[in-house]
Amino acid sequence: MRNDWFVDWFNSPYYDLLYKDRSETEARDFLRRLLDYLEPLKGARMLDLACGKGRYSRFLAAQGYDVTGVDISPERIEAASSFEYDRLRFYQHDMRKPFKASCFDYVFNFFTSFGYFDSDREHLQTLENVRKSLVPDGHFLIDYLNSPKVISSLVKEEKREMEGIEFAISRKLEAGFIIKRIKLMHDGKVLEFSERVRAFEFPDFERMFQQTGFQIREVFGDYNLNPYDREDSDRLIILCEIFDN
Repeated sequence: MRNDWFVDWFNSPYYDLLYKDRSETEARDFLRRLLDYLEPLKGARMLDLACGKGRYSRFLAAQGYDVTGVDISPERIEAASSFEYDRLRFYQHDMRKPFKASCFDYVFNFFTSFGYFDSDREHLQTLENVRKSLVPDGHFLIDYLNSPKVISSLVKEEKREMEGIEFAISRKLEAGFIIKRIKLMHDGKVLEFSERVRAFEFPDFERMFQQTGFQIREVFGDYNLNPYDREDSDRLIILCEIFDN
């Protein structure tokens, strides 16, 4: 059975190379604004779902919170684990499976780390798992691409050179997925990877959250926490809480 695309790609050293210019300053400024908005209590228990190498987790723990990071990639968790201390820990975990029931005050899913799966059932199961991992008054925040804007400005083909390696990148919308193909040559070998993300829009999230016991509290459109606009916003950032019957 073939691996899911994200297992192959995220475990590849070429993933970090292609995205090495992501702004650490932007990420930290976003988290500062988010924490100012949320006002978590010191020591609040936080889950960084799909944490990668833990850049968000490390920042949150440094602010005094009790942070757990999980990711499907064992290589990324191995790298993140070198930063562990008493209030920061990491585990290899597939978000489609349950993790620590009624344990966390906040669950965060940053930088479009959702929408990867083939079936709606897998996405709904993931959200069910998130809800079950939260305490009754807990909150879930998902940071997703804004599909309408991404699709309207899709660059179909481009080339980038990073440290002497040329990446040929193509993009398309197909069967409800935004698909990116990455082709490169290194050490005489041609390698190919892909990214395949569901083109979920806000109404899709409304439906999924309703089905899994969440209610939406706030919707932001960028890392400055400005209001969401379907046509113009760079991001779709949704803050939810567990639905109170």
